[in-house]
Amino acid sequence: MFVASNFVLAIARILELAINIYIWVIIARALISWVSPDPYNAIVRFLYRATEPVLRMVRRRMPMLAGGLDLSPMIVILVLYFMDWFLVSTLRDFALGLR
Repeated sequence: MFVASNFVLAIARILELAINIYIWVIIARALISWVSPDPYNAIVRFLYRATEPVLRMVRRRMPMLAGGLDLSPMIVILVLYFMDWFLVSTLRDFALGLR
């Protein structure tokens, strides 16, 4: 059963890494939104394409605050941290129980 345990641990680590990378991509997107970036820049286009579907989904369900303050990146980051703490920890505990 150690093979299955190691496989589940590897999945948990990859999921944790993917969540952390996506959090940093969202942070970069939020920081770039404070300036007026070149919309034809490849990095800016990547950041918008990688984050806009998720942020748009949150924006549709959440009202805009006064002054046009967009809290959708913070909401998505909180959900990602929850997934990291809950899902990754659960996978690790499951993997250790398989040993």
